[in-house]
Amino acid sequence: MQKRVKKIIPILEKEYPERKSSLRFRNPLEMLISTILSAQCTDVRVNIVTKELFKKYKTAEDYANADLKILQNEIRSIGFFRNKAKNIKKTGGMLVEEFNGNVPSNMDDLLKLHGVARKTANIVLNNSFGKSEGIAVDTHVKRISFRLGLTDKKDPNKVELDLLNIVPKKTWLHFNHLLVSHGRKVCKAPIPICSKCKLSKLCPKNGVVRSK
Repeated sequence: MQKRVKKIIPILEKEYPERKSSLRFRNPLEMLISTILSAQCTDVRVNIVTKELFKKYKTAEDYANADLKILQNEIRSIGFFRNKAKNIKKTGGMLVEEFNGNVPSNMDDLLKLHGVARKTANIVLNNSFGKSEGIAVDTHVKRISFRLGLTDKKDPNKVELDLLNIVPKKTWLHFNHLLVSHGRKVCKAPIPICSKCKLSKLCPKNGVVRSK
């Protein structure tokens, strides 16, 4: 499996040379808020909402002091907006009280924040601090890793563990970007475009009922 991964990665790197998040952010705080909002929501929608949100809320203290109902209304077009607004407000408070208003740059502290699981923490660490303490497993990474036969797990944390054992550490930083790009362009849900996939000869197509 490690040998197969080493063949897969260069192909994806050639296909998707621009390895960066599609979320728009200027600093770690904006990256954190965007990633919390992006759960079960498209990056396109998040970017539309944060374009105005980031004009108003510039610091962790701004989020901590936000009127919850107003904040909910400002992100209403995003799924689960009520719960996300609560998490963002509470996270703003924790950043002020425990981290001097700064977004922490390590996994353990990020996981203390409301609305932050390993996926979110990995994305923040990768994109804001250039750190790779793991691999962010979102819906694209989970789906494609299964189809490629890199894991047979469903739980994102277990998928990540499987990937960490076979993906070279130097690639952890951009592995999520490669699979997300591939998932959006080719290996789509529910029907992948296998006829255009550069990985077709290396892919066992696990779980693929039909393809284009």
